[in-house]
Amino acid sequence: MSDKITYYWGNDHLQVKLGKRLMPRIRALFWAEFVVTTGMATIFLLESFYIKADLLRVLSCIGASVLYLLASYRFISRMFFVEELWLDEEYLTIVNRTPFRRTIKRYDWPSVGPLHYVGSPTKTAHPLKGECYDYFGFETQEQLIQNLHHEGNLYFNYAGFPTRFARGLYSWDAEEMVRVMKLFAGHNLRLGPEWKRMVQESWYNNEEEG
Repeated sequence: MSDKITYYWGNDHLQVKLGKRLMPRIRALFWAEFVVTTGMATIFLLESFYIKADLLRVLSCIGASVLYLLASYRFISRMFFVEELWLDEEYLTIVNRTPFRRTIKRYDWPSVGPLHYVGSPTKTAHPLKGECYDYFGFETQEQLIQNLHHEGNLYFNYAGFPTRFARGLYSWDAEEMVRVMKLFAGHNLRLGPEWKRMVQESWYNNEEEG
């Protein structure tokens, strides 16, 4: 799967595929979790061969199977997570898809608030971080955890609640994507004030005047 954003412009819709946007460190963390969990399952399975009681042996095998399934499900769902946007004259649709499930959320344009770019979340310093250097890695671990649970770099308010999407989308990719979306959606897509400093000011002013 490519990490590039791809666009498919139809007669009455625009499809935006956000590509594979996992940070290498997050991908390594998913691999580590998978290896540790399957390793525990293997230990349970091997230990069950030495258990004489039939009931305990069966329970141990079931426990190992559950761990295998859980590890595989979480790993595949995370590694093959895909985000897509569909734009038409009436709706903005956000599709989240894994090999096991697909969620579709549709938002009508009049109720969609201005689109904002938030980037990486603001992080407070870890209380155990050293004054000069993070010798124990607390700061790095906290940043990794925040990146792991980050819901998206773009958001808009809908029905009084923020809707976030586009995980791991950098500002230069966001600028390109918003240009294409704006070209299709026109005034249906409203932009937050931060876009004026992110994109070329002349382009932003032309869109506002148009």
